[in-house]
Amino acid sequence: MLIVGGLAVFVGALVQGSVGFGLGLIAAPILTLLDPGVMPGAVQVANLALPLFTLAREWRRVDWRGLGFAVLGRVPGSFVGAWIVVYVSVQALGILVGAMVLIAVVLTARAPSLPRNGYSVSGAGFVSGITGTATGIGGPPMALVYQNAKGPEIRATLAMYFFLSAAQSLGILAVVGHLPGKALVTGAFLLIPMIAGFLVSGPVRRYVDGGKMRVAILVVAAISAIVLIGQSLLR
Repeated sequence: MLIVGGLAVFVGALVQGSVGFGLGLIAAPILTLLDPGVMPGAVQVANLALPLFTLAREWRRVDWRGLGFAVLGRVPGSFVGAWIVVYVSVQALGILVGAMVLIAVVLTARAPSLPRNGYSVSGAGFVSGITGTATGIGGPPMALVYQNAKGPEIRATLAMYFFLSAAQSLGILAVVGHLPGKALVTGAFLLIPMIAGFLVSGPVRRYVDGGKMRVAILVVAAISAIVLIGQSLLR
């Protein structure tokens, strides 16, 4: 389990180190299939640690104003996500959110961009809070809003957002009794492939920074939506 899960985390960290998000969308479905009992806590441990490596390099590029709106939206979204974990089937949520992300990708691929303002960023944070807490996949809504920003700004802002989000989700999962010790131990083991994935992300990061960031975000967001729908159908 740890070998396959570690490989998924390695690839996810490589993608996130390049584009700004991707760890959850790649690792969460595989870890859920391997051992549902450690999810979403295990992937949130990695989500808490990985942003620190990005911030160590690019923290000066954080969009603090946008981050404030995102966190403002994510706080209530996280509680909705925790409620879903306890009382509602996550299957229906995953299919719905996956379909919404796919529609958003199609629409934004045909338009210049989504507007980035307090309303859109707060809304993205709210949706991200729900899906991130319930499934471990919370990056696509925020990434779509920031798709036209420069690479360093996207990675730094999302890194700070993911760090705060993971800390919040872990706390809420602990309060509602859905953070077993096994999830924390598994998450700790997964930090090794996570660090390795980030360290080898440099060449990909330089490639997408050369004017290909928006395409990369749309592709990763579309893949994440398909993966989320597939994961939900297999539950």
